[in-house]
Amino acid sequence: MALEVLQQTPVATGTLEVTEAAAKAITKYLKEHDAPEGAGLRVGVRGGGCSGLSYYLDVDATPKAHDKVIDAFGVKVFVDPKSMIFLQGSKLHFVTGLMESGFKFINPNAGKGCGCGESFSPA
Repeated sequence: MALEVLQQTPVATGTLEVTEAAAKAITKYLKEHDAPEGAGLRVGVRGGGCSGLSYYLDVDATPKAHDKVIDAFGVKVFVDPKSMIFLQGSKLHFVTGLMESGFKFINPNAGKGCGCGESFSPA
């Protein structure tokens, strides 16, 4: 009798992936808002929103001491260690369309999310 190996869905590991479309949108935003040289996008998670945790985006001139710094297509993204727990394995994308336009998180760590996509609860 052969031993059957069941493959489980892996737990998300690694870092936050930033798509090329998101990197272009970040670059455009930084230029339009006269961000200082070396500035980047701060991506994080904090308590709040209708599902428990909400995503936030902000411009930051420099990374903080313990930030994970992601260089994506020439743009820097800063993520604090606590937020990285909830964002590891996720993808930050930028979409444009008739029904929605803006940054979109594709997060395998989210158990459920709200309809607007701005908040989630962990799996």
